[in-house]
Amino acid sequence: MQHATGLRPSSRILISDTDHDRLTGLARALLDRTPETAEELLFEMDRATVTAAAVMPVDVVRMGSTVTVRGEGGDTQRIMLVYPGEADIAENRISILTPMGTALIGATIGQAVRWSSRGGRELSVTVEAVDTPACGPQRP
Repeated sequence: MQHATGLRPSSRILISDTDHDRLTGLARALLDRTPETAEELLFEMDRATVTAAAVMPVDVVRMGSTVTVRGEGGDTQRIMLVYPGEADIAENRISILTPMGTALIGATIGQAVRWSSRGGRELSVTVEAVDTPACGPQRP
């Protein structure tokens, strides 16, 4: 199995306890239907350092964050990391269950994240800014 974030350094990522619980549950619920996607998300949750949501640093990507990323070509894009039911590519709302979404969770400003697209192409972006959700993460 090829992890979407297998190209990212093996450093630990920081996840809030709320996001960790919800994302672990989401991944487990998907194991029968989309095992590769579920396993990639579980891999990220396994390597995460879990902390209380109230003390999460503001520069960490979490569910509901609006993230400015810079691609390899230098162009920037603002996306929001959301649960699958809230995803809308036309509105730049990226699901956590996409390879890019899974790679971004827990990343910090200045960090480059890499993933393999579903077609096998290696992609990467650098996190330029993180806007923390004002009213907490969206529900799955």
